[in-house]
Amino acid sequence: MPGLLSPQQSDDLIDRIEQHFDRHGLGVFAAEPIQEKTLIGFIGLNIPSYDAPFMPAVEIAWRLAVEQWGQGLATEGARTVVHHAFNTLQLPSLVSFTVPENMRSRRVMEKLGMTHDPSDDFDHPVLPPGHRLRRHVLYRLQRQH
Repeated sequence: MPGLLSPQQSDDLIDRIEQHFDRHGLGVFAAEPIQEKTLIGFIGLNIPSYDAPFMPAVEIAWRLAVEQWGQGLATEGARTVVHHAFNTLQLPSLVSFTVPENMRSRRVMEKLGMTHDPSDDFDHPVLPPGHRLRRHVLYRLQRQH
């Protein structure tokens, strides 16, 4: 976000993902269809490195290639990640966020049982004021005991 990455930016992202795993013991996983060994995106957990009103928090995140959308892959992968976060890592809660217009991701969040309170919506601090993607909706999910 907010756009496609160059090959160098992709390499840098992979380095940051590996460092995140080393530092926090969790991170985002490469998403590959079983029938193919092709990287189609990522799904996993992230601790945002910026200050935001909802921090501290662990984010459940996904990003898939557009040709993979609409197949239920984000929902399936995210459900597995939620199970891991709550049952293995014993995290108390998760957040997820996106731009208001991203109805596909918002629908995944709803399928996971996440809830949205408009008072939690925020301006993403990584994007400059006036950027068309700056406003974000925040969803939350609490572990059930």
